[in-house]
Amino acid sequence: MIDFKFRPESYFKADNTSVLLVKLSYPESKWGEQLSIYAHWLDRKIQFEAVDFYGNEYLIYPSSVEEELTLEDLIFLLEGIQVNTDQLEGGMELILDGIPIAESSFYPELEKYFEEKRKSFGLD
Repeated sequence: MIDFKFRPESYFKADNTSVLLVKLSYPESKWGEQLSIYAHWLDRKIQFEAVDFYGNEYLIYPSSVEEELTLEDLIFLLEGIQVNTDQLEGGMELILDGIPIAESSFYPELEKYFEEKRKSFGLD
């Protein structure tokens, strides 16, 4: 059973103020896109940033928090990410087709959650 209330103790260690929180791969997308979610400690808050190969801007909610997210809140954040189409300016929009494969050293059950979701939709 997945513990959706799991919350890591901290994302940051020592002087480290930026971490790769989650890596998402979309094998069903045309180009097999990847999206990386970073957490940054800025202005006494944890701020989130999504980065892809094409340099697209993303809308993330919440964009910042005061404490580490629970697994449930992280899943809501990940499933709600959208490309900011107002900022495309001729760039190549990442197409997030399908259900991602997720990796996170902070949330060990995140990978299992998305594996189960992919299987329920007949993927893999």
